[in-house]
Amino acid sequence: MTIKNFPKDLEVVILFALLCIPFVLIPRLSETPVKMFFSFPLMFFLSGYSLIAVLFPGKDNLDGIERLSLSIGSSIAVVPLLSPPLLVLSIFTILLSTGAYARRSIIPEKERRFGVDFGSFFKSVKNSFKVNSAKINRILTIVLIISIIFSISLTVYVVVVPKQGEKFTEFYILGTGGKAENYPTQLTIGEEGEVIIGVVNHEYTNVTYQLEAKLDGTAICERSIGLMHNESYEKPFLFKAEKKGEDQKLEFILYKDGEIGPESYLSLHLWIDVN
Repeated sequence: MTIKNFPKDLEVVILFALLCIPFVLIPRLSETPVKMFFSFPLMFFLSGYSLIAVLFPGKDNLDGIERLSLSIGSSIAVVPLLSPPLLVLSIFTILLSTGAYARRSIIPEKERRFGVDFGSFFKSVKNSFKVNSAKINRILTIVLIISIIFSISLTVYVVVVPKQGEKFTEFYILGTGGKAENYPTQLTIGEEGEVIIGVVNHEYTNVTYQLEAKLDGTAICERSIGLMHNESYEKPFLFKAEKKGEDQKLEFILYKDGEIGPESYLSLHLWIDVN
């Protein structure tokens, strides 16, 4: 026994899953708000719905509120197990929907579930509050609805507001080859030296840094560097040896958000011999 027309509910599930795939594979699309429109229903309901559709293909296996709650609960349970979540979840959902179609095709016509009857669902919720309903059923219905809303809200919060890691700033100096070697530590008077200064913002906010360079205690350069979170700055820095002497300290001092004072945020130095 087969189904002539593909079930409408499974069509919607597969459509959302297919539309999510380009938003994972194409970088420009992955940064747009439209991605959330397709991914949220897939992550918090449709993936679980396809799983429940495979396990309970018959129309009368579950009532509306049971199918809804199990779909949401299954989605929340499945998503953390898949990585990368959205791409694998899309493929997973399509495969489950195909399996649900196959299972429906072998059960009798009257037992098939071709769509979600939202009217019957809300009617069943309403009926649970009638006077002739058992008090325990009303309480369980309230608890179930509150649990569903709380689970969705909590999961959305975790996804939208990810936990922040350690806040810090990378500050480094490299030699002319872009490596931590071949620093200009031996110079002659009037000769220019060159290093590469790097700053990377991991502070989870926009930061304006003040960079000050000193050679043997004399300020030779000041720069202001504005960086967004995870943005980096890496540029060459030239300096000239003006006087003879050994162990002259070339110091790079970094201040954060204009907090210039006796205590720097970070500092680095090299020892220079000038002949």
